[in-house]
Amino acid sequence: MRAHLGDQLIVESPATGAGKRDGEIVGLHHEDGTPPYDVRWSDTDEVTLVFPGPDAHVRPLHHERTVGTHEPRQDPGDVATVSPAASPRWAADPGDIGRRVAVERRRQGLSREETAGRARMSPDYLAYLEERPADPTLATLVRLADALGTTVATLRGGGIDLPPGQGHALLHPELRDLAPEECRTLLSTHGVGRVSVSTSDGRPAVVPVNYDVVDDAIVFRTVPDSVAAAAAEREVAFEVDHLDEALSRGWSVLVVGPASVVTDPDTVRRLTRQAHSTPWAGGHREMWVSIRPVTLTGRRIGPAEG
Repeated sequence: MRAHLGDQLIVESPATGAGKRDGEIVGLHHEDGTPPYDVRWSDTDEVTLVFPGPDAHVRPLHHERTVGTHEPRQDPGDVATVSPAASPRWAADPGDIGRRVAVERRRQGLSREETAGRARMSPDYLAYLEERPADPTLATLVRLADALGTTVATLRGGGIDLPPGQGHALLHPELRDLAPEECRTLLSTHGVGRVSVSTSDGRPAVVPVNYDVVDDAIVFRTVPDSVAAAAAEREVAFEVDHLDEALSRGWSVLVVGPASVVTDPDTVRRLTRQAHSTPWAGGHREMWVSIRPVTLTGRRIGPAEG
């Protein structure tokens, strides 16, 4: 038997007339996908270590998920605590809800055990929710929100369409400058950044563009009559950043340098071929603009160390 993360483990009951049990495989213990597995059962949301027997089989992730019909689905808050021998061993990879829950819990100065007790759920499930992408039921979110003195909308990311920075500031923030090499790493290979230009009437403007990094230059596609095209043949500023609202931390990188239109046909073909994505704005944007960094600076804000 071999499985991948996200596959279903289905256990058929050998008893005549009895139902079957299924769950999602959320943890592997061997690189080749052989048992045992950490399984999150669909009827309880409990995560346990499972050594499948002859009555079990794996349904790959691409199949439609099957939910057992003979046992009522219980809310994860009603499950018993998983024993240490069966504790899940998943890799930390929290989802948005998990990050928000963890941040609110720490702001209240609560341990996982205290929070789980208030929310009437297993501490192991709370650990799972904070450390793995999860989809808790509305009843679970209501109890968590009540336990943490917040709202379900907040835990779900309500206000996500509002401008960034609406969250609480860190109690002890630290703002530090980034070295050029770290700035290059954060720029990565592609994403969305903002270019500062002067329009034809002399007014300043800042516009977002999809960009790539090729041969240490920032490149983006546009059309000749666009605002972004005004960046060509002059010195411009280009900025990219990332904010983690749940953790009240983030970084920004600022590039200053001359921008020019890419005219060499071979270079244009190479850029088009290597581009990671097409512009979100759509349309035929075949004018490539390249920004050569002269200065590269950045800052990161996070909790103070020590």
